[in-house]
Amino acid sequence: MSQRVALVDDDQNILASVSIMLEAEGFEVVTYTDGAEALRGLLAEPVDLAVLDIKMPRMDGMELLQRLRAKTSLPVIFLTSKDDEVDELMGLRMGADDYIKKPFSQRLLIERIRAILRRGEPAAEGANQDLSDKALIRGELVMDPDRHLCTWKGEPVNLTVTEFLLLQSLAQRPGHVKSRDQLIDAAYGEHIYVDDRTIDSHIKRLRKKFREVDTEFSDIETLYGVGYRYKDSA
Repeated sequence: MSQRVALVDDDQNILASVSIMLEAEGFEVVTYTDGAEALRGLLAEPVDLAVLDIKMPRMDGMELLQRLRAKTSLPVIFLTSKDDEVDELMGLRMGADDYIKKPFSQRLLIERIRAILRRGEPAAEGANQDLSDKALIRGELVMDPDRHLCTWKGEPVNLTVTEFLLLQSLAQRPGHVKSRDQLIDAAYGEHIYVDDRTIDSHIKRLRKKFREVDTEFSDIETLYGVGYRYKDSA
């Protein structure tokens, strides 16, 4: 059965182009042009994931997410043209699963959607504790991209797709410094402009999430003026 994705945006061009792209990838797509309409529709006919614009008439994406979160744990990706870090932080704090700024790569959006939907899939019977062949293990850190699974000292760390990709890029080569540009490419894809502050904010949230599990976590290191690296524990 096809997975259903809802697109909520007042820009008809985006609705049309993204719908065509998603349908070509095998998704069933429903579209809404404002938040109030989307709230009624999503509660009446649930979908597997929603992509929400923040700035919309009648009810913006923030209010829509807040109302949805009162009734459902529907995965949500924010899609916005607003270059405002505060909105990003608020959206993630309210429960958005990821955040992509316009203009965006449609390939990137597809990857984000698939990763979030894959994260919600139950593990195969009898394989709950098995890791995929792509699993990355660095000391106390375990990352399984096929299941969007991240644990630290055996405790789950719930990461957005962007956070997961950033950490994976760093942990793949412990001790090697990654510049912000390299991390932007790893998390957002090439030719996508993202302000350096966005990477800094993601790293800050990554550290915070790990320190909620382990107050002594210090494996993501900052090299001021250069970038970041994952601590080489060898």
